[in-house]
Amino acid sequence: MACFVVPLVQAIATSALRKWGRKDGFVSRHLASLELMLWGGSVMLIVDHILNGELSWRFPFFTALGQSGGAQVMLREMLSVGLPMSIVITLVWAVYAYVKEPELTAN
Repeated sequence: MACFVVPLVQAIATSALRKWGRKDGFVSRHLASLELMLWGGSVMLIVDHILNGELSWRFPFFTALGQSGGAQVMLREMLSVGLPMSIVITLVWAVYAYVKEPELTAN
């Protein structure tokens, strides 16, 4: 129900880094693709959670917060599902960026 929060926070941080960070180097050349991967996945998960009734348009937006112990369930899901998702997305992006790097694949 809250697994999208971790990639969403990473997407926000990546967007900020891309806007205000250094513009040279390996990471900055490929940061736009990581940003798109994170935003796309986060939006897709938000839509999925809305369709499954895990998110609502009224406060509390997370339906789990309406029950006892819901915050613990959400935090556990963010750590056990959201964090690994973000790590896998970042690793896939790193491989993608390495393959797309012209200096490294020219040989």
